[in-house]
Amino acid sequence: MGDELLAGFTVDTNGAWMGRRAARLGLPVRARFVVGDSARDIRGALARALEVAEVVLVTGGLGPTGDDITREVVAEALRRPLRLDEALLEDLRTRWATWRGTPLPAGNERMCRVPEGALVLPNRVGTAPGLVLDVERRMVVLLPGVPAEMRGLFDEGVAPLLRERLGDRLLALVHRVFHTTGIAESSLAERIDAGLPEDVGPVSIAFLPRLTGVDVRLSARATPADPRAARGLDRVEALVEPILRRYRYPAESGDIVECIAAEMTSSGRTLAVAESCTGGLVSRRITELAGSSEYFLGGMVTYADEAKRAHLGISGELLARNGAVSEEVARAMAEGVARAFGADAGLAVTGVAGPGGGSAEKPVGTVWYAVHLDGRTRARRSIFPGARGAVRERSAQAVLALLYRKLRGR
Repeated sequence: MGDELLAGFTVDTNGAWMGRRAARLGLPVRARFVVGDSARDIRGALARALEVAEVVLVTGGLGPTGDDITREVVAEALRRPLRLDEALLEDLRTRWATWRGTPLPAGNERMCRVPEGALVLPNRVGTAPGLVLDVERRMVVLLPGVPAEMRGLFDEGVAPLLRERLGDRLLALVHRVFHTTGIAESSLAERIDAGLPEDVGPVSIAFLPRLTGVDVRLSARATPADPRAARGLDRVEALVEPILRRYRYPAESGDIVECIAAEMTSSGRTLAVAESCTGGLVSRRITELAGSSEYFLGGMVTYADEAKRAHLGISGELLARNGAVSEEVARAMAEGVARAFGADAGLAVTGVAGPGGGSAEKPVGTVWYAVHLDGRTRARRSIFPGARGAVRERSAQAVLALLYRKLRGR
């Protein structure tokens, strides 16, 4: 909750975190509401949430300032008078004196006012406690909006309570995620739909597109002792594996650089990179992963034609005849950077990232990229959609994917 969330000044990381935690716990999320610091809006969201869910998790608005009105509004809506909890207040005064060395400000006492019948969840990280209210076989949980406080209270107080009360009704969501690159979401979905029977049992399939590729997520719900979820996932995985094989890369982090690093270090090869339109993005991605010094020798951003001539040894005649964005120049860049650094492998990217600079022959998004490996050079051309940033991200992924496939002999 909060006006700052609606205005976009603060991102709702709490909602995303709680959604993941609830799913892991086995509590399906039916809906999520974001409202401002308005009593009417809070009441409305609470009423809608109680209509669709048995457990309602609320964050934010439990602090000491005038815009922290969640506790009061929820208590009024549920007809639970607020009572000052003297033990809670004394504990807060003691902790405040320890933390700050000053008396507790008078306004902070409001955080110790508890709705009648509420279970108090002590907050050892901050000041506002969590509150749990039972409402006609439903549960309303109020948690502070400060992420560290909310997370601590959820894991230490809310999760054990949910396990105790819901028991076997909690069906944990089990995932298997497969990372792919080089194929559009719609094309991948079409192929998988065609390769699966109409009934895949308890398994659901989700497609999660990114600029760098598409993740395919298989999900099933089951209790820990129920083997049906694992069997169902095994069955569907066996059906989709031949479809994914050409595009899949087994990176736990989701970054294909993880796979490249494993291949390069295990084979003892070294790598160098020459970039034009990506401006160092490929080198940055490689070096963001710890351990890249084992195989990565260095990179060059040869943006201007003069830089390509001076540092990569590309002839002016080749550039004039084919243009900087061409198969010939991409190949020469990959070979030139490998030669310059004495590397076993060289990568190169050159293209028109936009928004200007395109032509009828080479529209914006046209990119040539090349891999020089084991004395052979392979080049590919793509026309990537999107704005400048998207073209650059997709270009970096494309050349990294080409390298990975060549390292795997594909």
